[in-house]
Amino acid sequence: MSIANREGKFLKLGTLKLEIYPTREAAGVAAAQAAAKALTELGAARESVGVIFATGASQIETLRALTRISQVPWDRVHGFHMDDYIGLSVDHPASFSAYLREKLTRLVPMKEFLEIDGNAPDPEQTCRDYAKALRAADPQLCLLGIGENGHLAFNDPEEANFNDPEDVKIVHLDQVCREQQAAEGWFKTSAEIPARAITLTMPCLFRVPKLIISVSGKRKAHVMRRTQQDPISTACPSTILRTHPDATVYLDEDAAAELL
Repeated sequence: MSIANREGKFLKLGTLKLEIYPTREAAGVAAAQAAAKALTELGAARESVGVIFATGASQIETLRALTRISQVPWDRVHGFHMDDYIGLSVDHPASFSAYLREKLTRLVPMKEFLEIDGNAPDPEQTCRDYAKALRAADPQLCLLGIGENGHLAFNDPEEANFNDPEDVKIVHLDQVCREQQAAEGWFKTSAEIPARAITLTMPCLFRVPKLIISVSGKRKAHVMRRTQQDPISTACPSTILRTHPDATVYLDEDAAAELL
């Protein structure tokens, strides 16, 4: 592990880079600037740039800053969801489709954005169709977060498979994941949260060449310590980030409080 002090603190764990900023707003701006730089470079080389977007509290500051940066080549971006609930109305405050419409797609002139339809009559077919579209788009950038149980997307410890044969699948959400969604205010209680979701799998995420990860708040300090120190395993799926060739985590000081 190495560290140097500039505007933020910069650490490295294996190949995983961490940047720590005083506030979640500053961390979000740094993540957004990195994303804008990557999109500009990709847009100069490609007619269409596949990008995967996450939702949740961790992404709010990043998306707010990113959508305000001028000259991002949104007209070349082919956007995708990372995951979504099964059976949750798009009108619900926790709907990931509604979240991304509000915080991203209505704000920028994106070339195309393909939502995951969690209300489709055949979720298995939805998974197959979405996987096919992802393969065709060949995403080059993914903006994501880390859950309190270490999940990436909705790959909770009991569902995560580093060698998953599928790219998109149906999962059952564990209690820690459900409690996090309620604690962040998306639902009144964890009992209201749908039991199942559609998610991109671990191999699907890890095929993306560049990962920009936003993590903020005291509730994430414990999982960041686990991400740093635990053995690499699905017991804490985020530990696998230490092996990705180009992944950077942007944290505020609260989320970094337990790091060594």
